[in-house]
Amino acid sequence: MAQTNIVVSALKEQYPDMEVNFKCVTTAGDSDSQTVLWDLKESGFFTSKVEEALLAGEADFAVHSFKDLPTKERQGLTIAAVCDRQFAEDCLIARNNISSINQLPKSAKVGTSSLRRAAQLRHLRPDIEPTPIRGNVTTRLKKLEEGKSFDPAQARPEQGRGDGFDAIILARAGVERLGLVDKISFCFEPNQFIPAPAQGALAVQTRSDDSTTTRLIATIDDKKARIVCSAERQVLTTMQCGCHAPVGAFAECVDNNLRIVAFISDLQGEVFIRREISGPTSQATTLAEQIANEILKAGGNKILKELDKNQEQKDG
Repeated sequence: MAQTNIVVSALKEQYPDMEVNFKCVTTAGDSDSQTVLWDLKESGFFTSKVEEALLAGEADFAVHSFKDLPTKERQGLTIAAVCDRQFAEDCLIARNNISSINQLPKSAKVGTSSLRRAAQLRHLRPDIEPTPIRGNVTTRLKKLEEGKSFDPAQARPEQGRGDGFDAIILARAGVERLGLVDKISFCFEPNQFIPAPAQGALAVQTRSDDSTTTRLIATIDDKKARIVCSAERQVLTTMQCGCHAPVGAFAECVDNNLRIVAFISDLQGEVFIRREISGPTSQATTLAEQIANEILKAGGNKILKELDKNQEQKDG
């Protein structure tokens, strides 16, 4: 809702007389607050129900966190605008007053349901224990404050498991949009602790055959945000690794130059492959494909095969 209000406010700056009615859709990600995200077998966990409502004509446009949208665009829908990418980075919120990851206690429990974040944590601090956590931002903050951690075996929150979480990691953009910036202990540098592709950006979807609404929404499109987010998502597309592999990508434009950093890791953060590339913004797609292929050739393919093998054994 906070993100939708941002989009509506931007539209009303262009069209002051516009009236917008809200339709709230409960997604699988909302109703299932127990399944660890890396155990999910399907993509679109937070977006598919919203897309179905849009396709059914129950809404004229839909607002998504761009990072949650599968890289394969849903037939009949288009991304009419990419906007409000002010913060791409992750942030850490700790129970104690700290200003760097090195200040976390030994064997600290850090709440995250992201394999990408967990792998980078382990790479930086092998002693850290990434611990699954579910729920929206306020729910996760409450779990941190109450000392609750998540027991996947029992599929329920558990009080008093050790000292609970020492910290949690969240996307800075979500924390900022909810006005909870004072909770942040520190923000990671996105070139070092690499975010999810398109993290922090909003994607506004319309039906492909609704040219009137698509043109209207396109007036709030941020071309620079679209370029960098598309480049980051192209890394995922080229690597064909889905949304459950420890992969990150971050792109930034300076004048007419584009810089992309990306990585893939094994689950333990031990085999960590990071690459960087720069070139003209006009070649964004080519640059993204090139860095993705470099990572695959450097050992990324082997990591993906191992991840697939592990998943088959788990399903099996």
